[in-house]
Amino acid sequence: MIIDTHCHLDNKQYYEDIDKVIQNALNHNVKGFLIPGADFDDLPQAVALAEKYNEVYFAVGIHPYDIDKFDEVIMEKYVNHPKCIAIGECGLDYFRLPEDEIQKAENIKKQKEVFIAQIEFAKKVKKPLIIHIREASNDSRQILIDYNAKEVGGVLHCFNASEHLLLLAEHNFYFGIGGVLTFKNAKKLVEILPKIPKDKLLIETDAPYLTPHPHRGERNEPYYTVFVSSKIAEILEISDLEVQNLTTKNAKKLFKEFSSFS
Repeated sequence: MIIDTHCHLDNKQYYEDIDKVIQNALNHNVKGFLIPGADFDDLPQAVALAEKYNEVYFAVGIHPYDIDKFDEVIMEKYVNHPKCIAIGECGLDYFRLPEDEIQKAENIKKQKEVFIAQIEFAKKVKKPLIIHIREASNDSRQILIDYNAKEVGGVLHCFNASEHLLLLAEHNFYFGIGGVLTFKNAKKLVEILPKIPKDKLLIETDAPYLTPHPHRGERNEPYYTVFVSSKIAEILEISDLEVQNLTTKNAKKLFKEFSSFS
């Protein structure tokens, strides 16, 4: 079986056919789903899906693009729900910084503050983190170490193939591998994959985004984790079944609520 540790099933792109999407995944042996929190506006839909499907869980958090909406009161409102199992996705993203130097510095400062606040919140509620890092590997690694994020651990979602981040495996962090691995321009990720400890590998889709080959250009969905699993097996030269078993075992270790799934 496969657990999709990062899929935005609360996204508007699924409003018309979400039941079909989930059933299709279940039919292809994808038996668990984790909806990350990126924007508070989508949380009611995430909660509704988690309450409807035994296999669906959700997280609460704010993406670096939405830091102005960060509100710990809202986090508190959702975090005690029995299906809320993680904090995030949170982190640092320097890809779309303002060009003005003063505004850029202010944005980076605010991103760091909101990231640190969510790390501290995760430690308070004892839930693992879902981390988003884009063009900010150095600062992200330093913050996770300095603020003792290993206390709760978590996953580096859509791992960006930065060798600099591999050290975080020693700090209770896992590495989420998704459709990017199947892209022709993913040479760096293909090269670094064997360096990731096998007991720290997780599978994800980031659906509806980053659809793997051979479905690029289409809407992504959890069923397509099978293509990610197959590619990992090919690169590591092990069987697809072994990849599915080890990544599922890892997901159950990090997100303990999945441990009863079989």
